[in-house]
Amino acid sequence: MSDPGQEFDPELIAGARALVDQVAVTTPLIESRWLSGRLDRPVLLKCENLQRTGSFKVRGSAVRIARLDDEARARGVVAASAGNHAQGVALAARQHGIDCTVFMPEGAPINKERATRNYGAEVVFAGATLEDALAAAEARAAETGATLVHPFDHADIVAGQGTVGLEILDQCPEVGTVVVPTGGGGLVGGIAAAVRHAREGVRMIGVQAAAAAAFPASLAAGHPIRLTEMATMADGIAVGRPGELTLALVQSYVQEIVTVAEESLSRALLALVEREKLVVEPSGAAAAAALADGTIDLDSLPEGPIVVVLSGGNVDPLLLGKVIRHGLAAAGRYLSLDVTIPDLPGGLARLLAEVADAGANVLEVVHERTTPGLHLDEVEVHLQLETRGDEHAAAVLERLRQHGFVTGH
Repeated sequence: MSDPGQEFDPELIAGARALVDQVAVTTPLIESRWLSGRLDRPVLLKCENLQRTGSFKVRGSAVRIARLDDEARARGVVAASAGNHAQGVALAARQHGIDCTVFMPEGAPINKERATRNYGAEVVFAGATLEDALAAAEARAAETGATLVHPFDHADIVAGQGTVGLEILDQCPEVGTVVVPTGGGGLVGGIAAAVRHAREGVRMIGVQAAAAAAFPASLAAGHPIRLTEMATMADGIAVGRPGELTLALVQSYVQEIVTVAEESLSRALLALVEREKLVVEPSGAAAAAALADGTIDLDSLPEGPIVVVLSGGNVDPLLLGKVIRHGLAAAGRYLSLDVTIPDLPGGLARLLAEVADAGANVLEVVHERTTPGLHLDEVEVHLQLETRGDEHAAAVLERLRQHGFVTGH
């Protein structure tokens, strides 16, 4: 996947650092006991979820806006974003006293919209996808002369995101592999360019949501290919078309692009909350998901610690609850089953006693007496149980069957 045809000037990234430091913070790099123990090798988490505005996006926005001349500043800036880039642009614009308008797709997370408004930006909803919002932002820029701050496909944006790579090298000089959530490619391209020019031999891996993965087809074709549809909880990396610049950078500097399923995203998010005490949005958990579910072949990685970038933590509390429940189900911690029992006094009590003896917790019980196929003297009970995982769930089912209960699962 490597093609040395696109070079990115490392001085652009080095020069961006002072501009980024005016707005952003140096985020911590911490050991992941969960992933290190699971993989039996050192894994470190680069916590951009703890960044100002809650994601790495503020870095690129800070550089792009700081480099505008006085005339451009007077005309203001426009941007398109599902939320993280919006907040970065809004904060950077406020720092410089510049008017800012952000176009968001309909259905953008409420918390991200409100945070963007709180940073002083005007928010306009346009279309169903990021590409729709971007088209509206481009039209506004053409109409008013405002500067479009593209979410990923601009050298200043890439340079700003590349400062994450410089921090990783400072914090872990012996790094062997960097795994990065990937949407439009600005973050993975910037980090890869920064790392490649400073140190040879580090493996770069980008991770996309399988239901919103534009890079594989684009890399195969050699030019950006637009997806016809996307459906993922990871709105932060749901980008339907890579940029010209970012695709070239991935071709040049990134060794592998992999994809992860929605179940892997939710399991990883759950583990980060439960094991690492870190709140991360689904897109921010993508790199951790690819390591946790075995998508990345560990034997192909060079020696040295693996750095996993947690790219953002701006998750709506309602979505967080849903994703955690999804992750619990995906991890086998929820067990839903139908059990046929005699319609006699004490029948349900006997069933629930066996469930309790098996160590499962009952979350919900529903009786059905009119289900087709039931005999007159039978009742079907729908149970939702909380278990300790797949092995425990299997043991619960086996216990019920051994005690004569007919189960459907």
